[in-house]
Amino acid sequence: MIDTSRRAMLHAIETRLRDHMSGAPKRLRHVLGVSQTAAELARIYGVDEFEACAAGLLHDWDKVLTPDETLARAAELGVSLDGPADRVVGLLHGPLAARELPALFPELPAAVFQAVDRHTVGAIDMMPLDMVVFIADAIEPGRVGAYADELRAQVGEVTLDELFFSCFSHGITYVVSTGRYLYPTAVDIYNTYAIRRTLSER
Repeated sequence: MIDTSRRAMLHAIETRLRDHMSGAPKRLRHVLGVSQTAAELARIYGVDEFEACAAGLLHDWDKVLTPDETLARAAELGVSLDGPADRVVGLLHGPLAARELPALFPELPAAVFQAVDRHTVGAIDMMPLDMVVFIADAIEPGRVGAYADELRAQVGEVTLDELFFSCFSHGITYVVSTGRYLYPTAVDIYNTYAIRRTLSER
């Protein structure tokens, strides 16, 4: 449960978000869906619901920037990802927002900004909140397709680690099958959780 004071904080964040994304209604609907889904996952998997809601609301804060604006802002703040600029620009909004948001929302804990940072490419040491936001981004109500349905069917039936691994694996399959750029750390992340999954089955 989220107490009254934290609900007020979420309301204030959502109000700022709606203003920030006033020109991007589809993006706003997605973000609200991710926040709602993250809250549901948090309740199921014992993660802080307030932090999940907040991270869901803020995860695409910088997705409203154009590619040129994103690259310029990233250069200004020293945010970088390995790879050609035209290939990684779509992944920069998470790390970029994680750098900008603490000054805008100082009342939020660092875990929220880490989850925002990691929702684009993941990490080898994902925390439960990171996983919740990563998964919610893939299965919020606006996502359609067999992959989303398969992941939704696993919610509550498998551990959070297993659900994240399945979600991450779907992402890699999609990237490879469509001939898109595979971010360099993706293989390390995949192998880390594949090994963890194997060990847990012994």
